[in-house]
Amino acid sequence: MENIDYTLVAPVIPGFSQRRGKYYEISEILKTGLQAEEKTVALFERADILYRTLCAVLYNFVPTSGHPGGSISSGRFVSSLIYNYLDFDIAKPFADENDLVVYAAGHKALGLYAMWALRNEFVRTFKPELLPDEKYQLRFEDLLGFRKNPTNTLPLFKKFVSKALDGHPTPATPHVKVATGASGVGIPSSFGVALGALDYFGENAPYINVVEGEGGMTPGRVAEAFAAASAMRLYNIILHIDYNQASIDSNRVCRDGDLKGDYVQWNPMELCYLHDFNVIHVDDGKDFRQIMAAQSFAKSLNNKMPTAIVYRTVKGWKYGIEGKASHGAGHKMNSEGYYNSCKEFEDTFGLNIPRLKGDTSQENIERCFYDTLLTIREAISNDKSFSFFADSILKAKNRIVSRNRIPKKNKPDLDHIYKINIISSEKIPDELNIKPGEITTLRSVLGTSLGYINRISNGAVIGVAADLLGSTSVNLLGKGFQEGFYDAVDNPDSRILAVGGICEDAIGGMMAGLSAFGKHIGVSSSYGAFISAMEHTAARLHGIGEQNKVLHYGGHFNTWILINAHAGLKTGEDGPTHADPQCLQLIQENFPPGILITITPWEPGEIWPLLVEGLNKRPAVLSPFVTRPNEPVIDRKKLNLAPATDAVKGVYALRKADESQKLDGSVILQESGVTLEFITKVLPKLDKAGFNMNIYHISSAELYDAHSKEEREKLLPYQIRNTALGITGFTLPTMYKWITSFDGRYNILHPFRNGYYLGSGTAESVLLQAGLDADSMYDEVVKYIEHSVKKK
Repeated sequence: MENIDYTLVAPVIPGFSQRRGKYYEISEILKTGLQAEEKTVALFERADILYRTLCAVLYNFVPTSGHPGGSISSGRFVSSLIYNYLDFDIAKPFADENDLVVYAAGHKALGLYAMWALRNEFVRTFKPELLPDEKYQLRFEDLLGFRKNPTNTLPLFKKFVSKALDGHPTPATPHVKVATGASGVGIPSSFGVALGALDYFGENAPYINVVEGEGGMTPGRVAEAFAAASAMRLYNIILHIDYNQASIDSNRVCRDGDLKGDYVQWNPMELCYLHDFNVIHVDDGKDFRQIMAAQSFAKSLNNKMPTAIVYRTVKGWKYGIEGKASHGAGHKMNSEGYYNSCKEFEDTFGLNIPRLKGDTSQENIERCFYDTLLTIREAISNDKSFSFFADSILKAKNRIVSRNRIPKKNKPDLDHIYKINIISSEKIPDELNIKPGEITTLRSVLGTSLGYINRISNGAVIGVAADLLGSTSVNLLGKGFQEGFYDAVDNPDSRILAVGGICEDAIGGMMAGLSAFGKHIGVSSSYGAFISAMEHTAARLHGIGEQNKVLHYGGHFNTWILINAHAGLKTGEDGPTHADPQCLQLIQENFPPGILITITPWEPGEIWPLLVEGLNKRPAVLSPFVTRPNEPVIDRKKLNLAPATDAVKGVYALRKADESQKLDGSVILQESGVTLEFITKVLPKLDKAGFNMNIYHISSAELYDAHSKEEREKLLPYQIRNTALGITGFTLPTMYKWITSFDGRYNILHPFRNGYYLGSGTAESVLLQAGLDADSMYDEVVKYIEHSVKKK
């Protein structure tokens, strides 16, 4: 299908104005002479029988879960893509230059595993020299681990060292870049991967092929990501839509002609065209001729817009169960329905699918499972025509070599910031102008600090806010680079993105995907009141993906920075809907160790040390909490306080009591607003009254936890935690780690202590209402001291 004239006059969908993206019907494309050879189509038909049989087999032996219907309906267009148009080296599954297939529709994992294993088997049989070490393959033997836990002890699973294949894809599987499957996160995260590839490689960037269905396009974050992809002109995206109209509960997800959709009143062609994608409508997504013509045509388009190919399919086609009934369920194990679904394989290849004989023990079922895989393996080895597909993988390797994909000349250099002595938490750069007595904001110091790191890394930091760039000071990370929003064609040197406007959901997914590509630090920002909840799912999937990548293949986590801006009570003028003390509780210590690190600086001087220390720990997510108002850079020497660099310990003594005098007690502070109020107004009064106290601050629970048990005890002795008074501008549970006694926990000062959400007003008035103003805190400290004396 070479040397075809692809010039077509693209129609406008009725009711839509002209767009940069173009709309094409497959019937018009076929008229250009873009036709696959019949012998090629016949080979793909035979391979599809193998694939559909594998899907049926996988569900049969894991019958309580899996998604056979969508795996089957997407199989034909994915196989055409992999063997005809994907440029990659199968021996290098994580090579940056490879084209990718990303299953945004993570529930099609059964299909992904079947497709990957079948590809591997073709190559193993006919061109084994192309394969990497078994660690980097997905073999038939690995299918024994479908939806199995790593602790599985079944004999064949152990014998073959099978991979435990997650229910939805993660980078534990070769050729998988991001974890997907959770409520629409797959689309924005895969678009983020495309952004990373395009910004790193430029014009010769890998194509990111995204597989999704119309049901997976209904979450709001998907439309937000569509808006971003077209605004940024991410032209290396080809979205492959399995339009089968069936979800878990509906057989008419979208409007269909005059019939209303159960869920939405658009169809995928309209939604993609609305968002300025090129759209190719394939009216029969089961026809390999149409599929191949559409994919070839998509690769030819050069108008620098993302492209969507919409394939009209049938969920569960030829499986014996179709539509919504096949979405998350299938035939019962070893039932007549299962064997009927395999009959086309038996008739075509002259081999019988094994029947379960003997007992129904897990060991015997596993043996039958493997015997069935061996039967499919036999069908492949008996049919030399399948060498076509191994040859195709060799051609894919040759194409990737000939493309000579190298990073663009002015590429971002993320590794540079991790080199020794480039940046240090112990030395704050002079150009940040962090001088005692200066008035600034925590958010602006964070922004300028990220800008400094960005210039060192030649633009490896890319930021976005939910229509709050200046408000949250994220715009400062782009200082020194091209102004305006990033556009891959017209403004590729900008470091500031527009992701759909007020769209925290898609922002989180895209920054996770951008970071996962591995050449950038994505930065997202919004009110802590919104972003900690709305980006939690994306953060969790990014953590899962990075953990599985490192666990199975080594390396380090790729960091995304999730900024909880305008955090805490000092955003009081916006009222309780925005001035939220709950945000920290949603994510602090809510992830496995090392995955997510929160930092809670109380004054501008702590920003740089905590940011650098957090980055050097290489978490999957680094989440600073910063306030909105102007604040002073504290003169720590004047106040006899520990240096700001001590904040990197996670917990540190701002001031220790004089050991030569009687100890009056200890106070443990958390959150900027209350700590500033305490240090600048309460502490001088306590000093004047002659009280001798330990004053501690919590700057990062996770940085504290990174120390050894012995070091943690030195930083904050148990005796102090058991007797201290806790004061926080966040919620009560965030202090339970630091205050351990029953009385101590009962007496913690926190925003909801009086039993209600606080009202609006100035920062000072909201602190007063919460009982966290200077006078109230002073009175509570005195009461605590007096109570301590009585107890003694």
